[in-house]
Amino acid sequence: MNICVYGAASTKIDEKYVKAVEALGRRMAERGHNLVFGAGGSGLMGAIARGVHEAGGNVTGVIPTFFLEKNVEIVYPECDEVIYTRDMRDRKEKMEELSDAFITVPGGIGTFEEFFEILTAKQLERHTKPIAVFDIDGYYDNFQKMMEHSMATKFINEECRVLYSLFTDADEMLDAIENDKGPGYGIDRLKK
Repeated sequence: MNICVYGAASTKIDEKYVKAVEALGRRMAERGHNLVFGAGGSGLMGAIARGVHEAGGNVTGVIPTFFLEKNVEIVYPECDEVIYTRDMRDRKEKMEELSDAFITVPGGIGTFEEFFEILTAKQLERHTKPIAVFDIDGYYDNFQKMMEHSMATKFINEECRVLYSLFTDADEMLDAIENDKGPGYGIDRLKK
């Protein structure tokens, strides 16, 4: 299975997140999965790629050409394949096309944007692939509270709970992704 992982590229984050995401990458590869990601070599992007590589998995990076035009050296140097896209929108589309499932690890604005775009696409039945959020050390606690508040105040239909799952254990998360049988819902149910 090709699993797309969205996460931070920041080099300033606590090492506990880096270690947890490297371990996730190793578990993914040990279980026979490959990585599709934004091609970054730093932060949690680099961590997931290192972990997958350490355990023998394949790493495909997808990156817009404008990063190269700025002469920014950010690409994870050991990608098995690097795919260059015109812009960020094309990057996300290519990552979605190549992936069988999606995991969001801790991140910032770009990570949130990627998560919500793939979540919205699932709500609109543009795909039925599993979406998981890896909540390391409570990072996504407030995010989950926001989602619950949005459901309680009727801005998000409560039926949308089936669109993604939140996990604190990497193996439980990978079990859920591997055993996912599809959402079992229709867009009409989610919009009511």
